[in-house]
Amino acid sequence: MSSLPPPLADAAQIEPTDTVISPVGPTVVPMSEAPRHRVVIEPPSGWASLQLREIWEFRELLFFLAWRDIKVRYKQTVLGVAWAVLQPLFMMLVFSLFFGYLGNIPSEGLPYPVFSFAALVPWYLFSHGMTQAAESMTGSANLIKKVFFPRLIIPLSCVLTGLADFCLAFLLLLGMMGWYFATGRMSLVPTAGILLVPLFVLLTLVTSLGAGLWLAALNVQFRDVRYTLTFITQLWMFATPIAYPSSLLPEPWRTVYGVNPMVGVIEGFRWALLGQDFPSPPMLLVSTCTAAVLLVSGAYYFRRVEKHFADLA
Repeated sequence: MSSLPPPLADAAQIEPTDTVISPVGPTVVPMSEAPRHRVVIEPPSGWASLQLREIWEFRELLFFLAWRDIKVRYKQTVLGVAWAVLQPLFMMLVFSLFFGYLGNIPSEGLPYPVFSFAALVPWYLFSHGMTQAAESMTGSANLIKKVFFPRLIIPLSCVLTGLADFCLAFLLLLGMMGWYFATGRMSLVPTAGILLVPLFVLLTLVTSLGAGLWLAALNVQFRDVRYTLTFITQLWMFATPIAYPSSLLPEPWRTVYGVNPMVGVIEGFRWALLGQDFPSPPMLLVSTCTAAVLLVSGAYYFRRVEKHFADLA
């Protein structure tokens, strides 16, 4: 058996090399001596930290997903973005007919359409974010299985997209208030309370995201959750003072009523925009604390079970 020619014999004994950049310039070293860097992604065990810094690092992805959802939501629809105001508007007409006219529900001295619509505007921001976030993980199964990024970004982007519809509905509310004021059917005296509207919007988003995180995590594990969303939303709506004032409840039950975080939001909106009495401080405090607990607990539970999302989604 003939031996290899000298050039080939030498090449067979040469060890693979790599180029390493050193302070004195590029140097060719054997691969066995070259530094190697590996990034290993492992699922957290136990109660993982929220790792909010990762969400900030992936903020561009967050805004991209939110903008994508806004663009495709009303794509190829006849009325387009008009649906953002038609849904609360039609619900306001139904409430005004059955609760305001036929049921004669008190409206704190305000025209019932304005009274109910001022509550429906933040309510639809909450309900849209909660329902979209609840189904976000199962709807993004392909993205979850292929790309690494903080999973919290998906339900968070769903909640933020509701702000676009909220702004349009809020403008319609201001127009209704202006029309009723111009016709002399209600007094409109702007107060400093209007500056606190962003805080009540933030409380709405916190409540929506907290409930959405719980439902999103449970929906991946138990697909029955998606069939209960409509029932949960309707039950929550009638348990919120949208069609009626919370003043119908005496103390201390009114404070207990604040366990529903949307109670503080609705009463705060009416106070800030319509000049109603300031919400009961204990009730507002209970609503705020409940919303905070809902968000923190939902975020931690979501992070705890997210390691199974790729397998179950």
